[in-house]
Amino acid sequence: MNISDVLMVYMTAADEGEAVRLAEQLVESRVAACVNVLGAVQSVYRWQGKVERAAEVALIAKTTRAQFPLLEQKIKELHSYECPCIVAWPLSEGHQPFLAWVREQVATPD
Repeated sequence: MNISDVLMVYMTAADEGEAVRLAEQLVESRVAACVNVLGAVQSVYRWQGKVERAAEVALIAKTTRAQFPLLEQKIKELHSYECPCIVAWPLSEGHQPFLAWVREQVATPD
């Protein structure tokens, strides 16, 4: 497999409870190998014509391109936001044993 088949997925949650719940569900359902709950961030954004500020919690999930649609669907089902931030980027380099572990963790069991 190509290294770019492994994705890092950035998302935010409303609070730590939601972030941990999302992380646990994504790993439990095998759409993410691991989710880092990074902690509190201050977000400034435009929503419905107004500039807003909010305390949020940032997360990064490790998954594969093949599992991304299921991961996105799961986040949308569980998330409290109408329009959650879910963005992914492929890797250009990485420790091969770790990348193999990610692929193994999210592989669909036979």
